[in-house]
Amino acid sequence: MSGGGIGQRPENRRQQTVKVMWTAVWLVFLSAPVNDLLHGGHAATVQVLGWAGLAAFVVWYMLLLFRTGRGDRTNAVLGALAVLAAESALLALTLGREWLVLFVYVSIASGAALPLRLARWTIPGASLLLGALALVVPGGRAVMAALLVPALLGGFAMTGVRELIRTTVALREARATVARLAANEERLRLARDLHDLLGHSLSLITLKSELAGRMLPDHPDKAARQVADIEQVSRQALVDVREAVSGYRRPRLAEELAGAEVALTAARIVAELPAEPAPNGVCEESEAALAWALREAVTNVVRHSGARRCVVELLERRTPAGAVLELSVEDDGSGGPAPAPAGAPGNGLTGLAERLEKAGGALEANRFRHGFRLVARVPAASAADIGSGA
Repeated sequence: MSGGGIGQRPENRRQQTVKVMWTAVWLVFLSAPVNDLLHGGHAATVQVLGWAGLAAFVVWYMLLLFRTGRGDRTNAVLGALAVLAAESALLALTLGREWLVLFVYVSIASGAALPLRLARWTIPGASLLLGALALVVPGGRAVMAALLVPALLGGFAMTGVRELIRTTVALREARATVARLAANEERLRLARDLHDLLGHSLSLITLKSELAGRMLPDHPDKAARQVADIEQVSRQALVDVREAVSGYRRPRLAEELAGAEVALTAARIVAELPAEPAPNGVCEESEAALAWALREAVTNVVRHSGARRCVVELLERRTPAGAVLELSVEDDGSGGPAPAPAGAPGNGLTGLAERLEKAGGALEANRFRHGFRLVARVPAASAADIGSGA
């Protein structure tokens, strides 16, 4: 007969107070033994021993409920319940049938303090002991039925409440875990966005700064134009970062193709780009994934390849699974993406592969004898459109 926090120790003073109040409410059913001590006509010595026994029972019962926790050993709880049952039997045999009600508390304590696999045996056991003593104690048959039902129902009700509390705690922990995973996923998304955004923009700023430095002595007007371009790229990078942080940015292939041409030209790399950015009707998720792939690929060409020529192709292919968009970026340089520690793929390609996988696509990146080639494939239609037959 205990409330919130059944099967768990109170963690603070407030929980302790609530549990004491809830448990004390159910002690009102001890009115039968109290009334027997006051008006049962027992001798003074018997009354003193009875009050002492009742007080010891209540203290032991409260300690059992309050000391129960995850760290407690099951054998210790079983031992405490055995002591409680033995005391109840002794008081009932010596003082009369009014004391049989103590077995209801023994049954309920079993449900509150023991796991279900044990409580489903100890609760009927306490009820059977109650019934056996009711047959022995004078007048016990008259109250046996009235006590057996509360003992059984009360004990199993406590197991239900205990399991409900355990499930609630598990759900709260699961919800906290989901929140942590969502936060981690958002951090990964932000890290990928910032890497792709700033890596491209800062590479372009570096190239134009070097170009402006070379032009400055002899061609100040051309250097000034490069500085103006640097300012424009910086402002756009700031806008992109803000949009990425807000989670609303969806890059477009047309914009990325234009940016790729500017970056490649500034790096003195001959750029061959498709005339059309993407076929009509392509879902936003697929287009955004290809736009990120183009940005990452061009950034790697500019920063690491040492190439003189870069070819970008965008094709639509038909496969048994449906239409697929394929973006390929090929250069004739001697390098590729910067190597990652311990031979693992670089952060850029890893993040890009994750983006494409989320869009239902795939990534291929290979060195060959005459350069490096990156191929990104995504479905032309979203999963929802495919499922609806669009």
